[in-house]
Parts: sequence; C-alpha cells; structure tokens
Amino acid sequence: MRTLLMINIPPTLEEDMVDYLLALDDVDGFTTFAVNGHGEGSYANVAEQVSGHRRRIHFEVLVEPGTVGTVIAGLANQVGKGIHYWYLPVSGFGQT
Repeated sequence: MRTLLMINIPPTLEEDMVDYLLALDDVDGFTTFAVNGHGEGSYANVAEQVSGHRRRIHFEVLVEPGTVGTVIAGLANQVGKGIHYWYLPVSGFGQT
C-alpha cells in the first residue's frame, strides 16, 4: 500500500520544494498545482484578507509509507516555513 503525501506551501517556496523533492531517491515523481487557501485569516496579509484567500502551491507525492517521515523531516531545513502537509493511505492506483 502506498501513501499520498499532500504538501501545501507559499508560492515563494515552490522552486526550493521542487529541488528538494527531485533530490530525494525515494520520490519517483510528484504533481503540483496552484490553489487558493481559505480560512485562518491571522496568517493572511492585508491583500489576502481583502480577497478572502491566500495563493498556495499544492504538491501530491505518492510514496511508500516509510518515505513520508523522511520527506517531512527535511521540509523546514531544506525548503522553509509556512508548510502544511497531510497524508493518507492509498488502497490502489494504476495507469492505462
């Protein structure tokens, strides 16, 4: 069974995150997309408070369960702060 690790970062950290993930031997690949975060207004700057959302970059990384801790352990030192993550077991996956 694999694990889907989802990482949500400020746009300013995107290049560092890409470099970090590409350098990890246990990460075969990942998907990124731009998202808008809503809620927790105390972290938003004035423009974000007015617009009602914060721009973020979302990463989805499919890894073996034992790799999750390795990826998470290096986030603060190798990429930066303001990173949110969560992970879920994946019961199946495939391609055609």
